Amino acid sequence: MNSLPTLIDCRLELNGVIASLIFNRDDIRNALTSTNIADDIVNTIDWVNKTKMVSVLIITGAGSAFSSGGNIKDMSTRTGDFAGNVNELENRYREGIQRIPLAIQKCEIPVIAAINGPAIGAGFDICNMCDLRIASTKAKFSESFANIGLIPGDGGAWFLQRVVGYQKAAELTFTGKVITAVEAKEIGLVLDVVEPDMLMPTVMQLATDIASKPAAAMRMTKRLMKLAQRTELPDFLDMCAAFQSLCHDNPEHIDAVNELIAKLKK
Repeated sequence: MNSLPTLIDCRLELNGVIASLIFNRDDIRNALTSTNIADDIVNTIDWVNKTKMVSVLIITGAGSAFSSGGNIKDMSTRTGDFAGNVNELENRYREGIQRIPLAIQKCEIPVIAAINGPAIGAGFDICNMCDLRIASTKAKFSESFANIGLIPGDGGAWFLQRVVGYQKAAELTFTGKVITAVEAKEIGLVLDVVEPDMLMPTVMQLATDIASKPAAAMRMTKRLMKLAQRTELPDFLDMCAAFQSLCHDNPEHIDAVNELIAKLKK
């Protein structure tokens, strides 16, 4: 297995074949700007994609927040990631925070967001970039950009409507309202809401269930799920036929079939 990447503002923990990326800047509520969290996310996913023994990635936050998104103090003073003229700002978005959605979208394994606290702005958008979301009762969500005269510069408008549908995404984006974890479950934004002390055990159980499946087939399935969002059906079926033939030829498939036959005989 490849050695763990060196991270600066995040921690990466490995539990068997399950990796957990933990935002580790509670001092600024895990803000994504003026930190190295974006770099850490990109580096982690690059490592995951190269490390075939890892089957699931969990993303969560240390401390009280999942992520507060952009650093509001830097916005007010036009410093840090928000300094410079229009051209400089555009390039900084492209070379900075916009690398996060591109990386997560290309992640070859299932990604689960364990939302421990408020997920605001770009922090909320990261949740929606993940495949699955489970929230603590302490979690809150807001697509808050309109409240401060901004747009979802990290691509959040692309992801949110794919999770909850256009109309609900439009309401959340246009109003910038804050919703609770329970409200998030009601609109299908999260799979489940649990007490804070049960968040990681619940997420780890889900990750373990997924990780128990044959690894090669799971990576192909993840790729197909993403391809289905942008591919016409005939082309998609061609890809399914090619991937399925590879699965049939993989020893993992035969082992799994034999295990199932053995269970049925009991």
